[in-house]
Amino acid sequence: MRSRLLAVTFEADDPAGPARFWAGLLGREVVEDDGGVLLPGGDTQLGLRFVPGRAGRLGANRMHLHLTSADLDDQRHTVATAVRLGGRHVDVGQRPEEGHVVLADPAGYEFCVIAPGNGYLAGCGPLGELTCAGTRQAGLFWSRALGWPLVWDRGEQTAIQSPRGGTKVAWDTWDSAPVEPNRPRFELLPADGDQRAVVDELIALGAARLDAREDGTVVLTDPDGNEFCVRSPQPG
Repeated sequence: MRSRLLAVTFEADDPAGPARFWAGLLGREVVEDDGGVLLPGGDTQLGLRFVPGRAGRLGANRMHLHLTSADLDDQRHTVATAVRLGGRHVDVGQRPEEGHVVLADPAGYEFCVIAPGNGYLAGCGPLGELTCAGTRQAGLFWSRALGWPLVWDRGEQTAIQSPRGGTKVAWDTWDSAPVEPNRPRFELLPADGDQRAVVDELIALGAARLDAREDGTVVLTDPDGNEFCVRSPQPG
């Protein structure tokens, strides 16, 4: 496919705050460029970007991250580190027996630290999954758009993963799916530098063109109406 998933972008009042938080929690470098603050993910881990905009709000976001744990001590260490770096515990109705811990980062975006022994996330790395509110149609669209095979497809639940492994991206219908514009969104790069061809291919797959920014970024929506962007390739 012509598209490469560079990062998931999160809006924040102060992008530097959540960028420092996630860099410390995941051991990532921080790269500032004209697109905001990027935490590159490498070949198998999803990149994260933070840009100026609206902060997160409990229950209002279509995406959240799942971190994995090697054992109970590792899970406790991850939670303690997150709190030390500025995260906080949140209650979304989770039950104690479920085992995962729900937290929010300094920008208000919820994420889960998953208990050890989760076979579904085995081998996915520390950033195990990005889970999204969405339909099976959206999962199939992104599988085709990125050239990532389906690794889960049951009812309305779908998940894709890079052929190289690593972070999974999943879709499911949530009971309280938000209706406002999405603060987190996918950021794509043309794999071969041909942005126009990438946009044309995505539209042919079911995307709709929404806008074009001054920096050359093209904004589209996926079949569920979620915004995402295709960045213009950097000169040189």
